[in-house]
Amino acid sequence: MSMLLLDAALRRLIKRGTLTLTEASGRTRTYGVADPDWPNLGMRLADRKVPGAIARNPSLGMAECYMDGRVLIEGGDIMDFVEFVRRNNPWDKGGDLDNPGLLDRLRLAIVGRLDQFNHRTASRRNVAHHYDLDDRLYDLFLDSNRQYSCAYWPDGVTSLEEAQVAKMDHIAAKLALAPGMRVLDIGCGWGGLAQHLHKVSGAEVHGISLSTEQIGYAKDWAAREGVADKVTFGLTDFRDVQGRYDRIVSVGMFEHVGVPNFKPFFRKCHDLLADSGVMLIHTIGRAGPPTVTDDFTRKYIFPGGYIPSLSETMDAIEPNKLMLSDLEVLRRHYGMTLREWYRRCVTQEARIVELFDARFYRMWLYYLAGAATAFEHGDLVNFQLQLVRDRDAVPITRDYIGDEEARLGAARGDRGNVVALQMGSRAGAA
Repeated sequence: MSMLLLDAALRRLIKRGTLTLTEASGRTRTYGVADPDWPNLGMRLADRKVPGAIARNPSLGMAECYMDGRVLIEGGDIMDFVEFVRRNNPWDKGGDLDNPGLLDRLRLAIVGRLDQFNHRTASRRNVAHHYDLDDRLYDLFLDSNRQYSCAYWPDGVTSLEEAQVAKMDHIAAKLALAPGMRVLDIGCGWGGLAQHLHKVSGAEVHGISLSTEQIGYAKDWAAREGVADKVTFGLTDFRDVQGRYDRIVSVGMFEHVGVPNFKPFFRKCHDLLADSGVMLIHTIGRAGPPTVTDDFTRKYIFPGGYIPSLSETMDAIEPNKLMLSDLEVLRRHYGMTLREWYRRCVTQEARIVELFDARFYRMWLYYLAGAATAFEHGDLVNFQLQLVRDRDAVPITRDYIGDEEARLGAARGDRGNVVALQMGSRAGAA
């Protein structure tokens, strides 16, 4: 019965290109139609229990069978396979890979909402699960500024390092910074953005995170740079921050807030933001309506995490007297970023296996491949939401964003990218 269910699913999912499935018995089945523009891949099942594991829970079952070496991909790697399936089922053409069945949707909605309450103890535990991994892992695939979030790829930018600097410049420009301003960085990571904002503007930045490893790294980094008096960090829950700030920035943190905490989060941000202040939220989001977090992501990658739709984000912003002054949707930028992380991890296979084990390595690749292709063929995007309390806090046209990015690039000597950066900001993201 399990093999029949898997067979039916693959017949529905694979339309172009071919997938040859080899069962544990040696029997083969072929799906799809050969096409010169599409790959021909193989999927080998190492034992008879694999079809049942996948049929019972496709998201978790496929991931765990691949992690355990019970599913082997032939003719390509896991990125090729996940892209092949997603490309056959694109979100904008009605693909339903991210839409579980009714019973699964009900189950995940209940379990997911319970996970997302993210009370203080749970928040710290969930953050530690992902961000307090062996610090050496992140050195293997991140850029030198340790930006573990979507980079920004305007025309002329080809390297991950350039793209992450472009992202930080883009954010700095939208914040309209000035010397002496007080900036709060909610979910500051390892401190690279905080240092960059101080460096390009002279603003004083205070970063907060719930990751012990990140805060320790950030403090040491600021001390080495001689800016520990201007760029400070604290192991602090956003709910405990006091005072008022001229600017608030949050990159890659809102995905960990949880739907039950959306309105309290924006209420707190409203209270922390100065009357003439500006806030910038950079978050993964969904182009489609609200949904649920899949079991693989919830169990192995981001427990308590949730990717918001724009509608439920705005539903939380509107009651809190924060005006949306600018919205930019980055459609392909994170896919490009994730593919570069994936490439770097593949080149560092031996080191990652040494630090962890082969199962972790396969899990990490599965995570990166699934995420990259969800931005390329699914409904995932990045939102950059600029929020103000006073409608006159920023200029009334967007020209100032491109002008400031061009100024920052010229000051750094990146004159070859100045025009592209300026035009990219004014025209919108690619």
